[in-house]
Amino acid sequence: MVVIWGMRLGIHLLMRVLKEEHEDVRYAALRKEWGERQNIFMLRFYYFQAILAVILSNPFVWVISNTNLQLTAFEVSGIIIWIVAVAGESIADAQLRSFKADPNNKGKVCDRGLWYYSRHPNYFFEWLIWVSFFVFSLGSPYGYVSMICPILMLYFLLKITGIPYTETQSVKSKGQAYIEYQRTTSAFVPLPKKK
Repeated sequence: MVVIWGMRLGIHLLMRVLKEEHEDVRYAALRKEWGERQNIFMLRFYYFQAILAVILSNPFVWVISNTNLQLTAFEVSGIIIWIVAVAGESIADAQLRSFKADPNNKGKVCDRGLWYYSRHPNYFFEWLIWVSFFVFSLGSPYGYVSMICPILMLYFLLKITGIPYTETQSVKSKGQAYIEYQRTTSAFVPLPKKK
């Protein structure tokens, strides 16, 4: 599960980076904000990510240390959630990529497919992947400890690195069209449009 998810995400990001001719706007904005202190702040930023990677490895520690060779109901449930999550994230990424590939859509809001129901379906399904890892780890002794992982991921997506920054950039680049999209479309969980 981890290898397939990691490879899918890694290939998706690699393809995105290879197509872009400029630095990721998030890193450019951080460097601009930090000014002359950017080197030390970037170092701290990457150390923080390394510590976070250790914390987020928690479910895998419990799964690897589990000596029970029989699949439990938790593990089967985790696999099912994982399949739904990877499929959903892959579909959302493909829909956005297809939308951006059409020159007629430049400056427009992607509100097709899963993006009709959520402003960030890719983030929602990424979080669901972490839920699947947690559920899978419940089949192991002490797996419940890994509940911290989907909670942390949800916090970062909703409050820190995910939605807040993306929403700010989208309003700047798409203006009133994105504000209307915000008014009618769920920010995270795919839901029917608001009236």
